[in-house]
Amino acid sequence: MAKRVAVVLAGCGVFDGSEIHEASAVLVHLSRAGAQAEVYAPNIPQMHVVDHVKGQPTPGQRNVLVESARIARGNIKDLAQLDVRELDALIIPGGFGVAKNLSTWATQGKNCSVCKEVEDVLRAFHATHKPIGLCCISPVLAAKIFPGCEVTVGHDTECEQ
Repeated sequence: MAKRVAVVLAGCGVFDGSEIHEASAVLVHLSRAGAQAEVYAPNIPQMHVVDHVKGQPTPGQRNVLVESARIARGNIKDLAQLDVRELDALIIPGGFGVAKNLSTWATQGKNCSVCKEVEDVLRAFHATHKPIGLCCISPVLAAKIFPGCEVTVGHDTECEQ
């Protein structure tokens, strides 16, 4: 039986959602390994919308689940529906959506908070000793939630404790 892996997205686009290359790479590698990816995202508003041509915020409001559905080709579920008992592992690709939509790391750094649904999912996988894969910026979620967890975030001295 194929392993079932939850992939949690944070929107669509490197500056305000999940990094599309990272999310696609995760999905491709899971497929090549014979795993069944199940894509989830929280049904919440994005922090803001970024014009990816200009690299600047633009007026408007978007929903993280709706935007994540672009990457998942519509095959996505609300993160509130995730049942850790039915899954074998969890992967969260990077992108600034992790720092803006799944947490407040983009505005509060090490003093950030993590979206409750995301925190609950991470804690559930951790409690059941199931693998958790965190790409790019997403390790900051684990660093915030799990005391004593050590991660690297490039060379950002502001995050050092």
